[in-house]
Amino acid sequence: MMTTHLEWVASARAAAETRVTTLAARLGGAYLHATREGRYITHSADEWTSGFWPGLLLLAYRCSGDHELLAAATAAEVGLEQAVTDDRLLLLHHDVGFQFSPTAVMRYKLTSDLAARRRGFLAANLLMGRFNPVGAFIEAWNTEDRRGLVIIDTMMNLPLLFWAAETFNQPRFRNVAIAHARTAMRTHVRPSGETHHVVRFDQETGAPQEARGGQGYAPDSCWSRGQSWALYGFALAYRYTHLNEFLSTACRVADSFIAALPPEGVPPWDFAAPDAATSPRDSSAGAIAASGLLELATLLPSGEGLPYANAAADLLHALTTRCGMLHDPAYDALLGHATGNLPKGQNIDVSLIYGDYYYLEALQKLEGLHETCW
Repeated sequence: MMTTHLEWVASARAAAETRVTTLAARLGGAYLHATREGRYITHSADEWTSGFWPGLLLLAYRCSGDHELLAAATAAEVGLEQAVTDDRLLLLHHDVGFQFSPTAVMRYKLTSDLAARRRGFLAANLLMGRFNPVGAFIEAWNTEDRRGLVIIDTMMNLPLLFWAAETFNQPRFRNVAIAHARTAMRTHVRPSGETHHVVRFDQETGAPQEARGGQGYAPDSCWSRGQSWALYGFALAYRYTHLNEFLSTACRVADSFIAALPPEGVPPWDFAAPDAATSPRDSSAGAIAASGLLELATLLPSGEGLPYANAAADLLHALTTRCGMLHDPAYDALLGHATGNLPKGQNIDVSLIYGDYYYLEALQKLEGLHETCW
């Protein structure tokens, strides 16, 4: 598929999987988000990132066959289901895809366990229940101050609905996913291929009202992680539907992302920030985009897909050499130099568990393991 940098991939992947296995011995089936002084801090199951650490355990398990990793991932999955049965249900939102796809859906793919299948179905129904049929969008959050907000991140939660449609032969899940993707394509993706993070809609009429900056610099800037969610999300929407509108959108977003990368290869937190050349990097955006680019490459004829595959390999190599923490015992993570929410001053220049997840997912893809939870 590509010829550059392949000599380092096996080494990086092995080191990443070893790091995950070592950390699992200490943390088990925990829920993680960001590091503090190099160490991951545990969170509760209702945190939107709660699926990524057990997802990492499953990525490592499928290569090693280590059943302790599988047991820890399963325990975390059971804990996620328990969050649905008490008042924490009220805290769950559009990111149930991030919580249950890397856990229940992936474990079902790996083991055919019917309890995992049931949990994936439960999560898909929760996600579909957020759909506003008048505006054809999935609302992001629950609190009063966030009513009517739709965010680009939801594109990466849609695979949960596509999976449910295929697994249970229920097209209603697919129909909702397509409707939301078409709305996001129209309201969140600009002609340049850049994306808005947040768009507010009128809940009664369904009409879009305004773009907001969200975690980006400004409403019309280009938050790099939002770009990566869109790139990967539209590629997956095409994979499930074969609708060319989603493929062309994924390519447009990908082209914009690649063109905006700085010479050193690691994206800034926002491509359009006035100080983008010197502002904090976001390795998580790079890892998500790399895995998305590899997905996109498989959906195109080989000649058209090769530039995206090579761009992904270059991006992963830059992340490994500039942000890699694989051999530093002072760190729990695989990657450093990520940015969570810069406008709120949260998690700046740390490690983020979803960055680690997509990094290992992308490394495994480079070595031919293309099956993912998505």
